[in-house]
Amino acid sequence: MALLEVKDLHTSFFTDAGEVRAVNGVSFDLERGKVLGIVGESGSGKSVTAYSIMQILTSTGRIVSGSIKCDGQELVGADENVMKSIRGNKISIIFQDPMTSLNPTYTIGDQLMEAILLHTKRNKQQAWDRAVEMLHLVNVNEPEKRMKQYPFEFSGGMRQRVMIAMALACEPDILIADEPTTALDVTIQAGILELMKDIQKKMGMAIIMITHDLGVVAQLCDEVVVMYAGSICEKGTADDIFYNPCHEYTKGLLRSIPTAGNEGQKLQPITGTPIDLLNMPKGCPFAPRCDAAMKICIREKCESFEISENHTAACWMNLKKAMDRN
Repeated sequence: MALLEVKDLHTSFFTDAGEVRAVNGVSFDLERGKVLGIVGESGSGKSVTAYSIMQILTSTGRIVSGSIKCDGQELVGADENVMKSIRGNKISIIFQDPMTSLNPTYTIGDQLMEAILLHTKRNKQQAWDRAVEMLHLVNVNEPEKRMKQYPFEFSGGMRQRVMIAMALACEPDILIADEPTTALDVTIQAGILELMKDIQKKMGMAIIMITHDLGVVAQLCDEVVVMYAGSICEKGTADDIFYNPCHEYTKGLLRSIPTAGNEGQKLQPITGTPIDLLNMPKGCPFAPRCDAAMKICIREKCESFEISENHTAACWMNLKKAMDRN
């Protein structure tokens, strides 16, 4: 049994302008000890999927239908007491911006200890010792001294390390990392990714890495989910996605990043703008931006087409290719 099972998840935000269908029928499994990458442009539904799993949506957001099971326990419809026992203990999350995630009026030590005291049965001294241990683990120098400092006294990379320490303090089975390196420069980003790889090996936990950076995916992930307009357009192993992309959106993402093979060439951006989630089209949501779009793409949304055992793509081009071969 998978550690996390998400089946046909639909999450919407109910606004004055209408229903924003942010997540539309998302399904995936996460195995123990594996790293799953969720990739897509801003607004594709990546973070909303994570917040749905954690049940931390804003007041206008609601899971409309679907199932989320953690270790066999259904989370959709679970009361807040159940979710409090899940958050931190079984599933932890690292948010995008560590500066806004940390409270500037409390010391780093107070914030780390609060998470440990809230989710474990440790006393204050044990919580202090655990917090120092976690800062050691994430390579923060002089952790005893750092415990007494405030977030503004830390660099961006060090604040992100503190957020990772806080997320791991209660030894969760699943860590959700929501664009953990977005605000960091390239060298610090590399250090954070290396740190996450090391911790994942030491602790054997499963990770959901949410990112728009395919370079991050290539370094860390075993399996990849590509999202567009709240739906999964392609799903497979990292090798499948990078070496045999089968959805036009995935191909567009790969063409728009620099690689060893396209040195000196102009990058090809995906033209157009993301779809309006208030007015979803009948057909493929990527069709208005797709150079290969056919009439059927405009009229009808494609169901997931099985490319191989663990590789699927919701693109009519795969059916066309299969028909052409025959």
